[in-house]
Amino acid sequence: MELLPLVCLCLLSCSGDAVRVDVEEDSDAVLPCLISTEEDISGKLFDWRKDGQMKKEVFMYDAGNHYNNGRQGQDDQFKGRVSFYQDQLQNGNASIKITGTKMADSGNYSCDFPRHQPRQTSIIELVVDPVLKDRTGENIPGAAPQPVISILAVTKDWVLLQCEARGVSPLTVELKNGAGNILKSESTPKSETGSPSSITLNIAVTKTDDYSCVATQETLSHQVAAMIPVYIQGSNTGWIVAGVVSLLLVVAIIVAGVLAVLYIKKSNKQYCAKDKNSSKEENGQTEPDSSTSLKESH
Repeated sequence: MELLPLVCLCLLSCSGDAVRVDVEEDSDAVLPCLISTEEDISGKLFDWRKDGQMKKEVFMYDAGNHYNNGRQGQDDQFKGRVSFYQDQLQNGNASIKITGTKMADSGNYSCDFPRHQPRQTSIIELVVDPVLKDRTGENIPGAAPQPVISILAVTKDWVLLQCEARGVSPLTVELKNGAGNILKSESTPKSETGSPSSITLNIAVTKTDDYSCVATQETLSHQVAAMIPVYIQGSNTGWIVAGVVSLLLVVAIIVAGVLAVLYIKKSNKQYCAKDKNSSKEENGQTEPDSSTSLKESH
């Protein structure tokens, strides 16, 4: 069974924020798309397209009917190069893998669920970097490989991540959180310089964040990274937001109460003054006119 692909654990939205995937030319690219970990999409429709002047059909799945089993309409650029994760459809995973990436594959891709209520679409930006070459056009040995970050297991409280990179020693691989802090790191022994190497890091994360797998080839000072956003259902983020909203609501209620009290006091004061004047008029008590009083005194 293949490992879970690089997926976007936050629910798909039309926020306009694109998930970026960086790969080296001629390598494979996994484009993440997850509608919900608790929704089976094996009987639904999802459509992958590449943006441009004319949108290109990358991959379409409709209740078991797709481009890899006879469905027509796929763009020639992607024929025979796109696969999906059949065993992950039951978990809402509509991610695809494009093999043998080329520079022309770079661009924005959309993963669309047109029949979902409400309709949901995510945007993934694929960046294909050219392979480093020397003056003869040969690949430079030892260049940092494109790492792969994937998800091995998911619960409501934690997500198990795997960071893997292959290349030539000396090679360093690091797992970092969104703030750039290193959560786990491993390097190949200096005694193995020039030999093929592979490093795999596994770590369970408990916080919603963007996590990166960074591979560095020290000799060439060449570094590449792959990023994955992770959403933890049991994360404190939701409680924090709820707490802030509740606090703002309490403050609003208090302010409204104070304003109401001030309004009532002002109204009572005006009413009392008006009532006092009315009582004087009824008893024939009026304030004497100053000019009249002076005339009478003369």
